[in-house]
Amino acid sequence: MTAAPLRLHSLGEAALLCELPAPATLAQQQRIWALAAEAMQWRGVQEVLPGMNNLSLLFDPAQIDVVELEMQVLSAWPQLAAAGIQGRQVEIPVAYGGESGPDLAEVARHTGLSPAEVVRRHSAGRYVVYLLGFLPGFAFMGGLAPELATPRRQEPRLAVPARSVGIGGEQTGIYPLVSPGGWQLIGRTSLEMFEPAAAEPTRLRPGDQVRFVVESMEA
Repeated sequence: MTAAPLRLHSLGEAALLCELPAPATLAQQQRIWALAAEAMQWRGVQEVLPGMNNLSLLFDPAQIDVVELEMQVLSAWPQLAAAGIQGRQVEIPVAYGGESGPDLAEVARHTGLSPAEVVRRHSAGRYVVYLLGFLPGFAFMGGLAPELATPRRQEPRLAVPARSVGIGGEQTGIYPLVSPGGWQLIGRTSLEMFEPAAAEPTRLRPGDQVRFVVESMEA
């Protein structure tokens, strides 16, 4: 498969953004992961930050200048195979609807499905964690059934409860902490998604395959 063209942008004097055109797909994320692994071996590259359809390279200008780094990126990119991270299989129990998922009815209304059918299709999906961002441990996942895609709320909540499961556009995710947010909340898990004192603070990692398990449902 031909690699999509990269756009390169300097972010100040010590960072380079490598960006792919939308939409985000698993194949494109896998190529991003492959480039990240390759770039970590290069002289002067200090940190790699995979994002949704992009990769930021933080480098030491005393060891490599941005023009040389751009040349390395553009030379390596067409040669890279999409690297599938060996992710884990993770099951997330979810209480759907009711106080745990106050927007389940709105998602049902928007999609033209019954609340029970929304839950069935959401829990039937097989999701892949594309990246962690926005909040510590917030996993952006690909794999949402297209018919469940629902726009974000027009008025975001000031405080989304921790562990809430939501749909935002064409993605699903879990809020690890109490925070403002505009995703449609369809349920909540009992599992902590971010524990800063733990040896592995985030429950999910890029490449993990996630399955939501129906713990209960309240229309």
